[in-house]
Amino acid sequence: MFPLKDDIPSRHFPVVNLCLIIVNLLCFVYQLSLGQEQEGFIVAHGFVPVRFAAEQAGDSVSLAGYAPLFSAMFLHAGLVHVFSNLWMLWIFGDNVEDRMGHGRYLLFYLLCGVAAALAHFWANPQAQAPMIGASGAISGVLGAYFLLYPRARILTLVPIFILFYLVEIPAYFFIGFWFFVQFLQGAAQQVVVGRLAEGGVAWWAHVGGFVAGVLLLYFFKRSPEKKEGQVWL
Repeated sequence: MFPLKDDIPSRHFPVVNLCLIIVNLLCFVYQLSLGQEQEGFIVAHGFVPVRFAAEQAGDSVSLAGYAPLFSAMFLHAGLVHVFSNLWMLWIFGDNVEDRMGHGRYLLFYLLCGVAAALAHFWANPQAQAPMIGASGAISGVLGAYFLLYPRARILTLVPIFILFYLVEIPAYFFIGFWFFVQFLQGAAQQVVVGRLAEGGVAWWAHVGGFVAGVLLLYFFKRSPEKKEGQVWL
């Protein structure tokens, strides 16, 4: 299933959501400009669980050791990876920013991304492949949207055999099914945990980001009765 749009209009211009999309795109363009050096750049700035574990076990912990928790969520492995992530952010992020305000939404997004990386670390602290991508943070956005707008309608492209159909699906079903798939894939991957060390999809990062979004929403959401014209932080 591929979402095309939702039916919830934004009440405020989603400046932070748009900036996050632009920053991710700029980072991806910069990656491409590195050519053969791109792989080394990803290893240096992606989140590598085994490296993170070694740094935590050292005598001293530097702030630089925590930097990949943030930098990894702005890197992507390819065009499909960055497009699919940012498309989801474009559809769902503006409404979540509406209910949080700009500053709160930015902090919420970053915390969900960090929680996603830590969930990936928990799943396999010995993984050597760098985890990159915004999907963990975006999973948190989906978690918040799931609670805020469960009855929203998501216009979705649904493949059935060789045909594609446009179907309006309730947000609670679309996102709930998405989360079920992430959890199922993560559980299956955990059975053969060695696969995590060789790369692939960080399913538990998606699960961790989503759960973080659900839990953090209580602290970040604003009242829906907020008057128009007030400044949102």
